[in-house]
Amino acid sequence: MKNLLKISGFLPFMIIMFINASVDLAHKITIQNVLVKSFSGDTLIALTALVNMLILLPYIFLFSTSGFLNDKFSRTKITRACALLGVGLCALITLGYICGWFYFAFFMTILLAAQSAIYSPAKYGLIKKIVGAKNLGAANGAVQALTIIAILLSSLVFSVIFESFAKQGAGAGELLRSVWFIGLLLVAGSMVEAYFAYKIPYFDAAEPEAKFEFAKFAKFEYLRQNLKFVTSDKNILLCTLGLSMFWAVSQLVIATFPAHFKAISGNDNVMIIQVILALSAIGIALGAVFAGSYCKKHIELGIVPFGAFGLGLALMILANANSAFTLSLASLFFGFSGGIFIVPLNANIQFFTRDERMGRVLAGSNFIQNIFMVLFLIIAP
Repeated sequence: MKNLLKISGFLPFMIIMFINASVDLAHKITIQNVLVKSFSGDTLIALTALVNMLILLPYIFLFSTSGFLNDKFSRTKITRACALLGVGLCALITLGYICGWFYFAFFMTILLAAQSAIYSPAKYGLIKKIVGAKNLGAANGAVQALTIIAILLSSLVFSVIFESFAKQGAGAGELLRSVWFIGLLLVAGSMVEAYFAYKIPYFDAAEPEAKFEFAKFAKFEYLRQNLKFVTSDKNILLCTLGLSMFWAVSQLVIATFPAHFKAISGNDNVMIIQVILALSAIGIALGAVFAGSYCKKHIELGIVPFGAFGLGLALMILANANSAFTLSLASLFFGFSGGIFIVPLNANIQFFTRDERMGRVLAGSNFIQNIFMVLFLIIAP
């Protein structure tokens, strides 16, 4: 990790990844906590699944556009533009909090997700540019670990704030209004993120001569072409399918867990729910660090089957647990196994992808992963 931090631009890049993950999750967690306090049973599962779907759908519908933009333009410029856009979106979300417009804030999630759909390939496409091919395994481990730590801290901190200041017994709008200052924290975080976006090195566009033709877009030719970049390479396709299954199962767990916990415990304390879910984030961080150190000199795919076995075992325990302690252990083990599973797969995709195709391949991989996640969320209720 010390060697990575010596690389020019890697530290501000990591700060961007940390803040972006924190801000995105803070809004989602706040909306989800309102749902936990306001609904239960199948209704809670359905609405929680809907929130997660709103986050995923832009990755599907903006797939071709995202891949084109991240190859046509400098990924540094894309990162800076998306960071600035995030400030504006967080300001609108804050307005919804202050006014108690729950459904406005609820559906603002899709606009924040649309920004992320363009942003994500740019950020992950910069890793190889900044650290070089030989450091990809270690860099992906560090990025994954930091991202998960950001998710962990954000879920815990904002759940504690929510549980401490939310107006008990109030409706969804009143609950949101009682924690309006969370919006100000989102704006402040997005402004810091935008500042550091201008601290990362500038890299030229991979394919500046590319032209966007609307007729091809309307006929889904870009979709077929971009998917071909993923499906034509067996290594990339298999890694993408592995990642897709992991994130799809994770979405299903996240969507159903609050209702499952309320059913077995009769408790709607969002801090307890988020702590148990956050333990999976700790597990992923630990697993990612372990995988990153194991892949320090080369990408080691041999640890992937061990991660898959651990995931299956953890899911069995989660399904049959009847105490918060057992659920916590299962959540931690699920995350650790996931970290071991996903780091080599992400690094492998980046290693085998030519730079001029990086944006479209990453967007294509995201597209397939999000199709899987949406399908699993549809079956959640």
